[in-house]
Amino acid sequence: MSQYKCVIFDCDGVLVDSEPIGNQILVDMANHLGADIDLTFAMNHFKGSHFKECLAIISKLVTQPIPEVFEAEYRSRSLEAFEKHLKPIDGVTQVIEQLQLPFCVASSGMESKMKFNLNLVGLLPHFENKLFSCYTIQKFKPEPDVFLWAAKTMGFEPHECVVIEDSVIGVKGALKGGFDVFGFTAHDSNNELEGLCTKTFDNMNDLLGMIL
Repeated sequence: MSQYKCVIFDCDGVLVDSEPIGNQILVDMANHLGADIDLTFAMNHFKGSHFKECLAIISKLVTQPIPEVFEAEYRSRSLEAFEKHLKPIDGVTQVIEQLQLPFCVASSGMESKMKFNLNLVGLLPHFENKLFSCYTIQKFKPEPDVFLWAAKTMGFEPHECVVIEDSVIGVKGALKGGFDVFGFTAHDSNNELEGLCTKTFDNMNDLLGMIL
């Protein structure tokens, strides 16, 4: 029997393989304004962050003012790219279908984005009424609020839950809230999660065995 009663998933990079797609668009748009960054920089500095935090970093790198339409253009271009290229993280569909514990999502992304992306990869029916966005409460990772809100709404205490995260920001937020955290390291090229999380894993097929 599992020591946990609930699983709280991050969305981007844990359920859907959206991080490289969305970050490449940010790179292209930032470089158009003179930033001179690449995808590696974006994955290191933007992964797990909400848009305003990413924009604050970009604003220090560009050589011309950021247009007022920057965010709207980014969201339009990213949704178009997601429609063409988005896939679920390898193995996660099977994990969700076989998971015997209650589960939900706690994400830095907008709820509308979560719904859009999860629907594209066929996972949304599993998460109806179980989507928790930092934007809804205006408290962003690495603050623990979104995880605490998710756990409370699902009916559990933090120590009864395990959080699945792929970013340092997300891991720190969950730990701050008193949760165990399993770090998904498939895209952790700098090995930042090892030693920070309760456990780490690089293959989603291993997750069920770790929870039990």
